[in-house]
Amino acid sequence: MTRGSDDRQRRGPPEEDRRKRLGAQLKANLARRKAQARARGGGSDNSGKTGEDTPADEGQ
Repeated sequence: MTRGSDDRQRRGPPEEDRRKRLGAQLKANLARRKAQARARGGGSDNSGKTGEDTPADEGQ
């Protein structure tokens, strides 16, 4: 057997390698986008609130 075929057998199927690689890229992209949003100053008007006990709802 050649050395190249031994390496493929140890790593597992190529689909699994691809899924792991894409998952890592997705995670890195999400982290980068979150950091950009924080640097811009948030973004959304609700600032993470769920809508409960907001100032507009008080007193009504």
